Amino acid sequence: MPADAQTLPLPVRLWIYQSERFPVFRHGLLIGAFASSAVCLSALLAGKHDLPRLATFGVAFAELFCLFLLLRIADEFKDADCDARHRPERPVPRGLVSLGLLGRLGATCAAVQAAIILLYDASLLILLALTWVYLLLMSREFFVPQWLRQRPLAYMASHMLIMPCMDLLATACEWWPTGSTPSGLLWFLALSFFNGMVIEVGRKIWAPEMERPGVDSYSSAWGMARALTLWLGAVGSAYVLILVVAAYIDFILPAGILLGLLALAMLRTALQAALLPTPRLARRIENLAGLWVFASYLLLGIVPMVLQ
Repeated sequence: MPADAQTLPLPVRLWIYQSERFPVFRHGLLIGAFASSAVCLSALLAGKHDLPRLATFGVAFAELFCLFLLLRIADEFKDADCDARHRPERPVPRGLVSLGLLGRLGATCAAVQAAIILLYDASLLILLALTWVYLLLMSREFFVPQWLRQRPLAYMASHMLIMPCMDLLATACEWWPTGSTPSGLLWFLALSFFNGMVIEVGRKIWAPEMERPGVDSYSSAWGMARALTLWLGAVGSAYVLILVVAAYIDFILPAGILLGLLALAMLRTALQAALLPTPRLARRIENLAGLWVFASYLLLGIVPMVLQ
C-alpha cells in the first residue's frame, strides 16, 4: 500500500472508496426506490391498497442495500487481476483498500442481513441463502470464466439472473409472511431481468476514445451498432413486461405513456450514438438506462400505491 494511502485513517479510506465505487447516497436513493416499489407492487398484485408496514420497507431496503454492496465487493475480487494490469487508478490496485478489508466488510454485510431476517421472519433465510449462493457462483463466474468471457451475451445473461433473485427477496418481505404468492409476480421478476440488461449494457457502451485495452465493453465486443441494438432490445422487452405488470394493477395507461416517451428518447439517443459515438452520448445512454429503471419501478409500485 502506498505510504500516503496507508497513513489515512480507516474511516477516511472507506469514505473515499464508497465515493468512487459505491456512492452510498446516490445508490441508496435508487435502492430505496427499488425496494419500496417492490414491496408496494407485491401488495398491489395481491389486491391490497393500504401501505405495507414500515418494517417491511426497512427490511427490503436493508437486504437490497447489502446485496448491492456485496455485488460490488464480489466484482472487486473477480476483477482484481484485470484492474491491476489495466486500471491501476482504482482503489484496490492503488492500495487505498485491500481485498482482505473488503472481504471482512462483505462478511459483516452478510451477518447484518442474516440478523435482520432472523428478527423479521426467520423462514426468509431460505431466499436469502439462495441469493447468496447465486452471488457466489457469479463471483466465480460459474467456474467457466474463459467460456463466458468468449461469449458476452451468455456472460451478461448469467449475471443478470441475480436481479430476479434480488427482486424475489424484496417482494417476499411483503408476501412471504402471508404464505400467498401474488399473481403476476413472475412477470415482474422477468422485468427485473431485462431492466438489469438495460443497466448493464447501457453502462458499457463506450465511444471509441473511451475504450481501454484489456477492459471489456459491449461496444468493443460486438461493435457499436450491435451493442445499441441489444440495448434497445432490452428496453423494448422491458417495456412490454411493464405493460403486462401494469395491467395487473390497473395502471397501464400512465405507465405506458410516460415510459413510452422515455423509450423514444432512448431510441433517439441510440440512433445518434450509432451515427457518431461520442463520450457525451455514451454518458447519456448510461444516465438514461438508470432513469429508465428508476422510473419503471416507481410507476409500478410507489406511485400507483399512493394514488390508489
